[in-house]
Parts: sequence; structure tokens; C-alpha cells
Amino acid sequence: MTISRRDLIKSTLAGGMAVSVPSVVRAQTAPTASRSVRMVMNGDLRNFDPVSSTGTITADHALAIYDTLFSQDSKGMPHPQMVGKWGVSDDKKTYTFELRDGLSWHDGTPVTAGDCVASIRRWGQGRPGGRLIMERSKDISKKDDKTFTIVLKEPLGILIDTLADSGGICFVMREKDADRSATEQVTANIGSGPFKFNQALANPGASFTYDRNERYVPRQEPPDALAGGKVVKVDRVIWDNIGDQQTALGALQTGQVDYVASIPFDLLPMIKSNLDLVVEVVDKTGSDLFVRMNCLQKPFDSVKARQAMLHLIDQEAFLRILRPDPQYAFPITSPFGHNSPYANDENTGWYKKGGDPDRAKQLFKEAGYAGEKVVILDPTNAAWSHNPTQLVAASLRKIGVNVELAGMDWGQLLTLQPYKGPIDKGGWSIFVSAWSDLGLGNPVTTSFLQANGEDAWSGWPKNDEYEALRSKWSNVETFDERQALARKMQGLWWDFVGAVFLGGVISPIARRKTLTGLVAAPGLKPMWNMQKA
Repeated sequence: MTISRRDLIKSTLAGGMAVSVPSVVRAQTAPTASRSVRMVMNGDLRNFDPVSSTGTITADHALAIYDTLFSQDSKGMPHPQMVGKWGVSDDKKTYTFELRDGLSWHDGTPVTAGDCVASIRRWGQGRPGGRLIMERSKDISKKDDKTFTIVLKEPLGILIDTLADSGGICFVMREKDADRSATEQVTANIGSGPFKFNQALANPGASFTYDRNERYVPRQEPPDALAGGKVVKVDRVIWDNIGDQQTALGALQTGQVDYVASIPFDLLPMIKSNLDLVVEVVDKTGSDLFVRMNCLQKPFDSVKARQAMLHLIDQEAFLRILRPDPQYAFPITSPFGHNSPYANDENTGWYKKGGDPDRAKQLFKEAGYAGEKVVILDPTNAAWSHNPTQLVAASLRKIGVNVELAGMDWGQLLTLQPYKGPIDKGGWSIFVSAWSDLGLGNPVTTSFLQANGEDAWSGWPKNDEYEALRSKWSNVETFDERQALARKMQGLWWDFVGAVFLGGVISPIARRKTLTGLVAAPGLKPMWNMQKA
């Protein structure tokens, strides 16, 4: 008798006995379980530096150990976090910031304005929002241990919004860590945030441990997305790296873990039927899956080949497989996402149900495609990316493209993603990833929306006319003007094809009923405010 994957997991969940869980999960089950939370996140943490990496798991790590000057609430509004008081001069060119009391690093030393200045400068090397501030600044300097200023060449009305933006967060590091190039990774893992990274218990590839920072002084406001008070209500959080969803769900069923970030949709009914488990949609805005192509190497250095991908992808077919329940899925036809007020229908004539594989095949031919190998990075331990990657590969093969799947784990993909070299020297052609839908609403701070060639995010699309429009975004004052600008930008985006969407998805998490208080932050997973009954 053949036993299907579904039957195997069903028997596991129904029987109340976990499948083989890695020994590290069993061995590290602490006696103080009521004050500890075990989480299975999306992928494996390899890069700990939120400036040199755009990986979501790196940002989640940074949210735990670092703090920010400002943060966004659930409506996208900026609020002070480390800043106690701030003001702007009458000419709108000089911003003065004073740090609030009680800020200290995990090693016990005080946070200073010098740390903030160094962090802003380094962030300004690596992230679009930071670059904008650096380009517009005449001076960023420390005035005393608690005060620093940003002096602008001309007014920049979105400066505070940019410092707070969750699409490219400005995390504050110690000056001695931030005083280096954005391409040189920071590895010290010492911040001033609500959690401390437990280096002694770090087990790369298996688990990472975060302990409550007893010195941390939270703000008094209630938590609201990334803003407000970061009150930690448990003593320890452990990230268990369990790449196999079957194993992760078995561990959740038996209480060996408390939270699983990625769950297979065919098992939702079974998970919901378990009285000890809860399926919860924490991020209600969702994420947008996309295909990013390497514009520096063949065949996608040709715009015709990138346009072929637009016609090849049948979003409805992808979404039916990835999210059979339509309440968890939506098509994406705008680089500004689905929920953004700047999403529009400009230049979307390429979109049609079923796609147009014949047109895609013809465009590859016009691009001069001659059977070159197309290498697709395939993260086999991250089902949310691995499954659509398989579908993209199958779609390309159907029209005669020579596809090679390069199997790896998610951490390896993030490490390889910035590499610009050719295929015969270990390079890549395509990877499938996702971006927070809400994060696509701001082209100033969102790396995904850059098109400035080798200075852009991985994939490196280039279009000077589009970039000229994007540079105007920070100077446009009214909502109507920004909407008009967004239409022009989108028209160009679908001509040069910066990326191709597979569709938008809502991704519920599964947790033990005893774990409550999860904070909703689009695309991110803050760990403060959680508690266990």
C-alpha cells in the first residue's frame, strides 16, 4: 500500500506522537517551559547583519536585539522609539534628536549619539532610504552624548517617515560595529533591544536562542506593529531550524515547539481540528511572491527574455496550487503591490488568465535565446519558495528553456543572491522570493523598486527614465501627485520588467493555544508581547 504525504502527516497529528524531531529540539527543552517560547521560522539565519542582508529572517533577528530611532505603527505612521525629543528648525533643514533615558547596550555600556550617527551613516550606504538622507544631508553629527543633528541641504519632508520605514529599517548599532562598510558584515550581535542574543547556545543550522534583556526600558505606549512599548513577557525565545514542515507540525502537535511560521495549506483543516492548536493570520496584508531575474547575465540581460516571463506566468494557476482557498490569495499586476494606494492598472495589457506561453516562447526567440542554461536557485528547506520555484521551472521547460535547479537551503540562497558573476562561475539566473505587500508602497525606501543597475537590489535592473521618476518621489507633496507619478513609473516598470509576480498570498501561522499576544507587523515577526499561559 502506498502511503501519501498527507496520510502520513494526518496520522502524526491525529495520533499525538511526533515524528522524529531533531535531537537539538528534545535536548534543549528547558524546565522553565512556561517562560520559554520555541519558534520555527521561515528559513535558516545565516547573515546576522540587517544592513548587508535584505532577508526577512535577518530583519526578525535584528528586531529582537537592536532598537530603532523611530518605528511605524499599524497604519504606517512614524513614532519615536529610542528618541525622546526631537525638533526641526524654522527653515526645515536642521533636525535635532535627543535620546530618551535608560538606553544601554547588552554589554552594559550606554547608548550614545555617536552610535546613532555611525548607524545612520552605515545604513545610508546600504539601503535606499538611507542613501536618500545621505544625499540630501550637509552634515550628520553628534552634539553631546545624547544629542545629534541631521542638517539638510534642502528640506526633506519625509525624513522622519524614512527613518521609521519598515521597508528598510534603520537599526542602531554600537559605533564600533557600525564604523565599517555596509558590505562588511557585523557579527557581534550586541544591540540595545529587548532581547539579547545568547552566543553560548548558538547552534548554527539547528537553533538560535534569545534571552530577555533585563536592562531594556520599554516605552510606555501600548505596542502597535513596530511602534510602542516592546515589553518582553517571556524569559527566552528559541528558534528551531526545522526545514521539513511535517517534522515541524509534529513538534507543534506534541508541544515541543509553540509556533510554526509556514504551514502547508492542504493540512489546514487538520490543524484547525486540533483543540490545542490555533491557525492565525497575523499579517493580514500578506506577501507578494515574485520571480527576480539576473539582468546582468544571459538570457535575462535581454529585455525580451524578461518580457517573456510576464507572458509565461499564469498567476491564477500558481495561486490555485499555492493557496487553494481564494481568501488567502490575490493576483498582483502592480509593482506597488495590492493594498498600496499607489497600485494602478497602467501598462497591464500583458496580464491574462492562463498566460500566453506561445508569446513567451516567441519573445525568448526574439531575445536570441540559444539554449543557454538557466539556473534557478531552489531553497529546498523553504516550502513557500521551493514549491513555486518548481512550478516556474516546469513552465520554462514546457517552452523549451534549458533549466537547471540548484538545490540549496534558504540561508545559502541569501548568501548567493548578491553574487553577480556568470553561470559558468557559480552565478544564477532566477530566484523566487516574496516581499511584504505593504512594503511595496514606498519606492524611496524599498530596495525591490530600484532600477539603478549594479547599485540596485539583487537582479540589478536598470532604467534611467524610471530612476529619474523615482528620484522625484521624495519631492512630491500631494497624494494625487504621487499617484500620477506611480502610474508613470509603473508604465516603465512593465516595459523593462524589474520582476514578475506569481501572485499575492496571505500566510497564516500555527501556534499552540497557550501562546498568545503575537504582534502584527507586515512581513515581520516581532517577539515582544508574547506570553504563555
